[in-house]
Amino acid sequence: MTDVAVAHDDLRPLMFSVAYRMLGSVSEAEDVVQEAFLRMHRAAESGTRADNPEAYATTVTTRLAIDALRSARYRREQYVGEWLPEPLLVSDDDPARRVEETETLSTAFLVVLETLTPVERAVFLLREVFGYGYDEIATIVERSEANCRQLLTRARKHIEERRPRFEASRDRRDALARTFFAALNGGDVAALEHLLAEDAVFHGDGGGKTAAVRRPLTGGLQVARFLANLGRTGVQLGTVLEPVTVNGQPGARVCDAAGAVLGVLSLTIADGRVIGVHNQINPDKLQHLGPVGDLNALLDRRG
Repeated sequence: MTDVAVAHDDLRPLMFSVAYRMLGSVSEAEDVVQEAFLRMHRAAESGTRADNPEAYATTVTTRLAIDALRSARYRREQYVGEWLPEPLLVSDDDPARRVEETETLSTAFLVVLETLTPVERAVFLLREVFGYGYDEIATIVERSEANCRQLLTRARKHIEERRPRFEASRDRRDALARTFFAALNGGDVAALEHLLAEDAVFHGDGGGKTAAVRRPLTGGLQVARFLANLGRTGVQLGTVLEPVTVNGQPGARVCDAAGAVLGVLSLTIADGRVIGVHNQINPDKLQHLGPVGDLNALLDRRG
């Protein structure tokens, strides 16, 4: 088997990409990757050889991620408010977290993946994102090829009913995002409503740790009013919006005056309008981004 230490840097981005898409959590994905390397190292020490290190790494990572997702399901069912994935910022420039930026990485798509069973999610990702053959997938998830085909058919049907739309032109998407965040900073209800689709949805995740909407807000005007109020509050608190790419889509990191992270906003844009806004302000889900500010304390000081 290729020496695990040598292969570490080459295999880690793939392993993280698999684990993160499976779990929607940076911290849990990193734990899975670390455990996968430990198991691969032990196997190498015992004399086990793998003709294809990449396939072997994917197999170990996927199986661990399935187990981790099964364990996480109960916690997410008990979660306070809406559960959103931990944001992955391209601007982090961390090679260990390098992933291919496709629509399947987006916050909106990861939320859809949450509706699948762990094995359905694995089969879908291995086939549709990573391009594995049914024979390889069957080995990885320890099911028959026929069963994997059935699982994929069921997963595809489930996802197509909920699959988010995306703006095809990156330039138009980024230009609209800049205009949108300028309107948000200015608390401009009319401008925000113009940029939002009539059926736009706002999602928030505070995890019970920070005040956030417990259920999605729907409708362009309602979302515009809510966002404008957020923007005005941000100005009062002295917060700063830093444009970033969040899970491959336009977004912004919200920081306090000292530069500590308070939240991450990500946008879903399609047909020239913002159709979805995801606001991650659960401090536990921001730890991987650096120092995290105390949003509750800021709000309390404002009175």
